[in-house]
Amino acid sequence: MESSKVEVSVIIPVRNEHNYIVGCLESVTLQDYPQDKMEVIFIDGASEDDTAEIIKGYMGKFNNIRLLDNPNKFLQYALNIGIKSACGEYIVRMDAHSKYANDYVSSCIKYLKKTGAHNVGGPTVVRGKGGLQSVIASAYHSKFAMGGGNNHRTNYEGLSDTVFLGSFKKSDIEKIGCYDERFIRNEDDDLSFTMIENGMKIFITPNIKSVYYPRSSYKDLFKQYFEYGMWKVAVIKKHGKPARISHIIPLMFVLFLVLFGIGSLFSKPIAVIFAVMMSLYVILDMIFSFKNEGVSKISDK
Repeated sequence: MESSKVEVSVIIPVRNEHNYIVGCLESVTLQDYPQDKMEVIFIDGASEDDTAEIIKGYMGKFNNIRLLDNPNKFLQYALNIGIKSACGEYIVRMDAHSKYANDYVSSCIKYLKKTGAHNVGGPTVVRGKGGLQSVIASAYHSKFAMGGGNNHRTNYEGLSDTVFLGSFKKSDIEKIGCYDERFIRNEDDDLSFTMIENGMKIFITPNIKSVYYPRSSYKDLFKQYFEYGMWKVAVIKKHGKPARISHIIPLMFVLFLVLFGIGSLFSKPIAVIFAVMMSLYVILDMIFSFKNEGVSKISDK
C-alpha cells in the first residue's frame, strides 16, 4: 500500500487478545472509509497466544493491515509506536476489546473536520457477553459507580474533558509529545488533560458508535481499577489538580472508611456518624442499582 495515498491511520494496541481479536478485525475491515486511504496498524506487545498469527492471517486478505512489535509490552509504548509509524494525516485509536459501527472511522474524521476540535470520539458504551460481565458493564453507566463524566453519558454531545479512545491529527498529537510513557495506566486521561492545558478542544458525540467489553471477572476488574486509582494520583500530581472533582471522591471515601472506622471504636459520636454515612451509602447503592442505568438501554449498532 502506497503511504502517499493514506489519509487515516488506525492504531490498535494488542496483547493476548484471543477472545476479542477476530471481532475487532471484522469491525475494522467492514469500515466504510475507503480502504485504499486507510491503514490499520496493530502493535503487538509480545502476545503469548495466537493474537499475532490471527492478525497475520487477515494481512493476507487485506493489504492495508500492518503488524508492529512492542517489546515493552505496555499500552503507552504501543500507542506511540503506532503514532510514529503512521502515514496518515489523521489518527484513529481503537481497542481490541471493542466492537465498532461500520461508520466509526468516517464519523471520527467527519467530526474532526466539522467541529475543529483536536480530539474527537464517542461515549464509553459498555456491554457484557455473559452474566457477570453484563453486571460489570451495567455499573459503567451508573453515575453512582463512575461519577457521571460526559464520556459515560450515552446521549451527550459537546465539549468534554475526555472521550473513549479518541481521534486526532497526527501533527496535533506530536505537538504535545504524544502519550507520556511514564504512565502504565491512565495514559488517555493524561493526554486529554495535556491537550486541554495546551488550549486544545475535546469533542464527544453519540454519533461515533462503539461498544466496549469490560473485564469478565471480579479479580481482573479489581486489578484494573486498583491500577487506575494508583495512576490517577500520578496524573493529578503531574498536572497539579484533578481533571474534575469526582476523581478525588474515591480517595476521600477510602480515607473516611479508614479514619472513621478506627475512630468509631473509641468514640460514640464518631461511631454514630460512621453508621449514618455507611447506611446512606448502602441506600444510595441500592437505589442506583435498581435504577438499572446500564446496558439494557444501550444499543451496540
